[in-house]
Amino acid sequence: MNTYLPEANWFKSSYSGGQTDCVEVAWLPEGIVGLRDSKDPSGPALLFSGNDWAAFTAAVSSGVF
Repeated sequence: MNTYLPEANWFKSSYSGGQTDCVEVAWLPEGIVGLRDSKDPSGPALLFSGNDWAAFTAAVSSGVF
């Protein structure tokens, strides 16, 4: 799902080092996680279920991606 969420509380990972080529994450109601491009904060966001986000971050942490 792709949507615009102007009122979400977006943040970058502390691992990003303040670079401009980052993604931002927002914890949304009902366990949804938003993800957007930090270079385009007024652009659309991708939405993930909490379970899908957990599986994705576990796969990244384990080196699958």
